[in-house]
Amino acid sequence: MTAETGLNSAIHRVRMGRPGVVGAGRDRFGLTGMSQSFDPRVVAIRPDLADIAVAGIHFAPHYAAPMMRSGVLPAAAMRAAPTLDADQTSELLFGEGFALLDLTGGWAWGYSLADHYVGYLAAEALGAPIAPTHRVAIAEAMLHSSPDAASGGPAVLPYGALVMGEEAPGQAGGEWLETPHGFLPLSALVEVGSPDADPAAVAEAMIGAPYLWGGRTAKGIDCSGLVQIAWAAAGVQLPRDSDLQLASLGTDKDVNPADLARGDLVFFPGHVGIMADHDTVIHASRRWMAVKTEPLADVVTRSAEKGHQPPVSGMKRLR
Repeated sequence: MTAETGLNSAIHRVRMGRPGVVGAGRDRFGLTGMSQSFDPRVVAIRPDLADIAVAGIHFAPHYAAPMMRSGVLPAAAMRAAPTLDADQTSELLFGEGFALLDLTGGWAWGYSLADHYVGYLAAEALGAPIAPTHRVAIAEAMLHSSPDAASGGPAVLPYGALVMGEEAPGQAGGEWLETPHGFLPLSALVEVGSPDADPAAVAEAMIGAPYLWGGRTAKGIDCSGLVQIAWAAAGVQLPRDSDLQLASLGTDKDVNPADLARGDLVFFPGHVGIMADHDTVIHASRRWMAVKTEPLADVVTRSAEKGHQPPVSGMKRLR
């Protein structure tokens, strides 16, 4: 049996809803009441299959125990359906964990471990799980074929990508991290668990990046993706979408807009930004189709002109 056929065989067993150790030997479940409502963005349920974690809460014909995988592409589009023309809803970055529930027709279905966001990925975007040691801490980092700045490389990894490796020995010691895929300059990395000090600086590093619905990298990013990666760098893992972020954080109702400071979040209907200072917001703007800074007052005015009352949904201090 090859590794590939072994993987396919294991996935087939998972698809059939055999929970294995997760279900403590059970492969039948019963509801104690009516199936509860759920948000399909963050609860993995399809008409034919659901995550075993929701058994007994939500009904499905079959439940699957997820198989842990990791992203092996710099950034892989997560889609709403298993087709290339389906809406992109998010991205899985290199090294991020993914709970695989189904693999059919070259498409993987499951959810990101970082934010539990559910979607479909091209199967080729997933590989064996890793135990990451470092995180990319600049907008883009070249993965080199050798510990030499003059060497070419197989990929460019985005901010927030996770890698597993050890400091390269010999003359390269102290300068390079050796990974199974190549070498990365240690100056572009931080150890996992070592948060960056300033989320606003992360957002500022993305200024000029094109707007992309569902994007999470400097090659394309949306408003909630920008806020998510900025605060993840500070050790605060936020949900994927702006309404989910607002719901998870709540708001500081006593915040006077004049008291906003660097790093604070400002929510609008369907939008979110991060403050650069007390009156300037950094955001991935659909109006400008890019990440940019502009006076908060201008964004508030445009929101009001769209008929949003109040134009600001909430403000949150995360300092």
